[in-house]
Amino acid sequence: MSLLEVQNVHKSYYLGDEEFKVLKGINLKFDRGEFVSILGESGGGKSTLMNIIGGLDHQYDGDVVYNGQSLHSAKPKVLDAYRRENIGFIFQSFNLISHLNILDNVLVSLEMTSLSHAQRMARAKELLTRVGLKDHMRKHPNQLSGGQKQRVAIARALAGDPDIIIADEPTGALDSQNTKEVLEILASIAKDGKLVIAVTHSQEVADFGTRVVHLDDGVIHGEANLREPYPVPAAKKDFQPKHLTFGAALQMALKHMGYNLKRNLLIIFGASIGIFSVILMLGLGHGVTGYMNDQISSQINPTAVQVSKNATPEQMQDGQGITMADADYHRFQKMDHVKSVERGYYLQSAKVVKEKKSTTLQVLQTWNKTERVNDIKYGHLPHANEILLDKASAKKLDKHYKNIVGKKVTIFVTTVDDQKRPVQLQKEVTVSGVITSGTSAINYNTLKGMFTDQKLSFDPNFLTVNVDQVTNVKDVQNKIKSYKHQVKGKQRATYAITGVGAILDSLNTYIMLAFYVLAGIAGISLLVSAIMIIVVLYISVAERTKEIGILRAIGARRKDIRNLFVSEAFFLGLFSSVLGSVLALLAQWGANQLSQKHIDFAIIGITPGYITFGVIISVVISLLAAFTPSRKASKLDPVEALATE
Repeated sequence: MSLLEVQNVHKSYYLGDEEFKVLKGINLKFDRGEFVSILGESGGGKSTLMNIIGGLDHQYDGDVVYNGQSLHSAKPKVLDAYRRENIGFIFQSFNLISHLNILDNVLVSLEMTSLSHAQRMARAKELLTRVGLKDHMRKHPNQLSGGQKQRVAIARALAGDPDIIIADEPTGALDSQNTKEVLEILASIAKDGKLVIAVTHSQEVADFGTRVVHLDDGVIHGEANLREPYPVPAAKKDFQPKHLTFGAALQMALKHMGYNLKRNLLIIFGASIGIFSVILMLGLGHGVTGYMNDQISSQINPTAVQVSKNATPEQMQDGQGITMADADYHRFQKMDHVKSVERGYYLQSAKVVKEKKSTTLQVLQTWNKTERVNDIKYGHLPHANEILLDKASAKKLDKHYKNIVGKKVTIFVTTVDDQKRPVQLQKEVTVSGVITSGTSAINYNTLKGMFTDQKLSFDPNFLTVNVDQVTNVKDVQNKIKSYKHQVKGKQRATYAITGVGAILDSLNTYIMLAFYVLAGIAGISLLVSAIMIIVVLYISVAERTKEIGILRAIGARRKDIRNLFVSEAFFLGLFSSVLGSVLALLAQWGANQLSQKHIDFAIIGITPGYITFGVIISVVISLLAAFTPSRKASKLDPVEALATE
């Protein structure tokens, strides 16, 4: 059985409904050690036959059989593997990848082998040395002569150690000296036991091989054996072919980006503006929220929640059902995130008298953690038999209100006994201090004693629930609000809540929502970035059409081509997000330097989470932008791509 057989192959092209027959029943057999020249004039079907033999064209009638395996009905992946493992192409126009040096051009084929990086480098250098380019490995194709370019193409064709070398007009663009040298190299390849098939219209080239096949007008007009095929040595491949890895696609994408560095830097800078804006807006929202929390927390205690019974107007009028029982106290103590619970009592009015002066307190409550110790500018919080006065009330009792601290005053409280009869309570107490931001307060046990001394019942009418941290206040309040009871057949909330924790939490939500909206508006620039990347990748597909054809010819799969452009988009997204993050951090540093001087607070707070979000969203948008261009690139016909100028 021959290594390669072409069995009754027909090929036609169509222009509208008109058929143009290119190959008209080709039958050929090829074996290792042969150097076969397919001779004929231009337009006779030679290149079309080579594309079919090389697995680039599968739209034909008949069959191509390699080692007993039919290729006509093979799936695209099988044909990719066939080219990768068994075919090496040498083109008339060389088809080198312009942005790679000649060493990297050879390494592209070796990336699709099982060799290690060091072994690939060694083999590429060995092949370039064999074709006489030892001293030119770091040059780019545009720095070489035509003969040198063809030698690079030969080295690349040999890189994967294929069984078949297909040379399409290998000397068509060379002078006589380079023609002779290239033909000698091809003959040496045949002597190594490989099958060399050269398409040519030159009789000189045809006479150099072991066999000549005359092909004109799609028909074989004759064959001539010029000499015996070369002996085939027993040889075993030192490595196995494999598909192009994603890591190799990443490296190739980086090299191409370096080749168009200025353009890509502009794209990266443009895309980074969107990421910069989004991260900065999120950081500003975080910083402003922190600043407002700091300012509010300096005035009040946001983790203290006052809870009272949600009494009906009738209950409020007769004073029934407004007290907080021990069961309520223990219920709150058992809640998650609750540190402690304090019993409390508030009065809607009380009178304080000092000598001949008096003042009416609009609200008097027992001291609890809703008040801040730091707001007591003079004196201290009230202990037993002491009262803390607000600044306005203290001024009414003494123009020099600071002097009232430590002085005796009499407090009068009006209440009712069990028979609903008015009772006035009074007690001499000491002014413990003056609070500048808050309400007047008395010690709980002191107020309780005023009631019990008159044999009056005293039960707390509110509880202060102290939460472990601000972020948990809303959860605790929601839990408290969830308790219901039946009133006249309707569900009614059992408790009413006062306190700033939930208000602060809602305020934070609204602030961050506003900045999320601003970040979303800034994110519109990300759409512009995506459009830029799509345009750049489409341009890249157009610029690299021939490169795509070359990669497909040496065995790259459609998936590998997609990965190549996806990798480029990935790096554009990654680098732009890194630059955008750096710019945002620099802006944060500058803004915070100013804000620290004026308000003693860092107004922008960019967190690692925001940076991570920026990087992820930039990369995701870039990958989405690469979807359509990469698919277009992967679907390019390799024959048409190779023909692109």
